[in-house]
Amino acid sequence: MFYYIFDFLDKSFEIPGAGMFQFISFRAGMAVILSLLISLLFGKKIINYLKRQQIGEEVRDLGLKGQSTKQGIPTMGGVIIIAAIIIPTLLFAKLDNVYIVLMIVSTLWLAAIGVTDDYIKVFRKDKKGLHGKFKIIGQVLLGVIVGTTLYFNESIVIREKTQSEFEFVAPVGLLQIDQGEEQQKSPFQKESVRSTKTTIPFVKDNELDYTVLFTNIFGEENEKYAYLLYIPIVILIITAVSNGANLTDGLDGLATGTSAIIGATLAVLAYVSGNILFADYLNIMYIPNTGELVIFMAAFIGACIGFLWYNSYPAQIFMGDTGSLSLGGIIAVFAIVIRKELMIPLFCGIFLIESVSVLAQVAWFKYTKLRFGEGRRIFKMSPIHHHYQMLGYHEAKIVQRFFIIGILLAVFSIITLKIR
Repeated sequence: MFYYIFDFLDKSFEIPGAGMFQFISFRAGMAVILSLLISLLFGKKIINYLKRQQIGEEVRDLGLKGQSTKQGIPTMGGVIIIAAIIIPTLLFAKLDNVYIVLMIVSTLWLAAIGVTDDYIKVFRKDKKGLHGKFKIIGQVLLGVIVGTTLYFNESIVIREKTQSEFEFVAPVGLLQIDQGEEQQKSPFQKESVRSTKTTIPFVKDNELDYTVLFTNIFGEENEKYAYLLYIPIVILIITAVSNGANLTDGLDGLATGTSAIIGATLAVLAYVSGNILFADYLNIMYIPNTGELVIFMAAFIGACIGFLWYNSYPAQIFMGDTGSLSLGGIIAVFAIVIRKELMIPLFCGIFLIESVSVLAQVAWFKYTKLRFGEGRRIFKMSPIHHHYQMLGYHEAKIVQRFFIIGILLAVFSIITLKIR
């Protein structure tokens, strides 16, 4: 919203400073600040309100040390995160950008699923919450929306080089580097094409085209049906990452801090992928208009860090499924949009480890029960963060060490831009 107001003021009245809103970095910085303020200033008020309404956590007895202290702590705090993401995005991003619209829709859609789940748990006193199949249906429908939009929307394109890479590279100024696509100049001629290409890490010619993959399997005459492969892949990714974040939300601050680290990684990847100059320099896929997503992700990072103020050990509030399902889904959709979904196992390594620990535990238990008549376990408890709790590690130490691992994975994800 502010972009359009200040753009009008700059062009019509040449008001000093109005041109700052043309810069993605400036608007992203403002989005971080505002999202932090929303989380910090309104977070305490929401916590007090939830306490007065007795909207507290019902803790299952898992035999974990310190578990009883969490009883009654306000939940549904994910509404703070959602508000701190949506409000700055509406104020500072270009709302006619198809990617921004898609991220807003995805955020609100997942938040609605999470709120419904938390409402059933808290107000109807049903610890199971929303039935799992309804959660999956909601995630699948979002996957259909995202996949269909990315596949069929005419505005969603990539650009490919059509001239020699050895042309002279003219010097450019900061304004050209940081502003939107329409004001950037490239040393190369590029052609906009609709494509289902994505990025493969660690590979020299690091692009995979889902349409080509589909035609290799079913023949070129069936190319127009490639969406039958693409959309299910999108659904699978959104469902997996969303549930992975949900499983990670088991210790104070773990899911929140991990999501902030992942968000910072995605912001860097979106900025270089959406900037024609950096994309040329790094020799990576250039995706027009995705630079605007940096503003959305800046708000996401600010929201997570602001919420972490109250959610870190000892937590004053829990995000509930309102937050955890939304965080995972946002990360998944964002990665798909900037065509870095095949890197998810790397920068979402914490989510992956948590999910695999649960799957491995359940599979091994069922197998050994069938084979030996008695179920056996790989871990003392799953997800794996509870395993370390059972080993005697303090909750805060486990979270801090997971953060360290998350930062290492984030750094490694960024340098994969040049490791091929």
